[in-house]
Amino acid sequence: MFTGIIENTGQLRQREQHGEDQSLLIASEYFDFSTSQLGDSIAVNGVCLTAVELGKDFFRADVSAETLALTTLGQLSVDETVNLERALTLSTPLGGHLVSGHVDGIGTLCDRFPDGRSERLIFAAPRELARYIAKKGSICIDGISLTVNEVQDHLFHVNIVPHTMQRTSLGTYAVGREVNLEVDLLARYLERLLSQQSEGEGLTEAKLRAFGF
Repeated sequence: MFTGIIENTGQLRQREQHGEDQSLLIASEYFDFSTSQLGDSIAVNGVCLTAVELGKDFFRADVSAETLALTTLGQLSVDETVNLERALTLSTPLGGHLVSGHVDGIGTLCDRFPDGRSERLIFAAPRELARYIAKKGSICIDGISLTVNEVQDHLFHVNIVPHTMQRTSLGTYAVGREVNLEVDLLARYLERLLSQQSEGEGLTEAKLRAFGF
């Protein structure tokens, strides 16, 4: 599990093909790899990867064909900047929201423009994911925990403050850029619970009212 609070950025330095799978080497002069061990989880642009090799300023991870097909990792160019976050521990401040590192789909940056001291970015989500995105709810974009400011059908808006722009890869994204999306875990579980109503099981509207919601 992760929080969506990016620790630092790194770069894809090497990509090796192994049949349908790939091995990615991610390097960073800012990320402290000394506290990581082989087998640890590190999120790269919101994708949970397992460290199979560690160095002073890099780690290597194997990426399956399925992960390459369902995320943007296969589109990354060598030397492209990526967002990095190590898995949370019980002592990690939960400054963002709970993120699993399992990408739900790929979105597209449709527009970006200044909005006061911040910048507003408008993304298009796959229509099958749009129902999980709510105004003032949380969403994870390339590993970054963000608050949804506005929703219009399958489009949603987020505002990026200068600190986030400087500490993540978002500042380099041009319109048309594809990004990894992970919707709020609570929305997924709530839908599953409500889907059991017809069978007389799970969470119902009456139960929610009884609990004060």
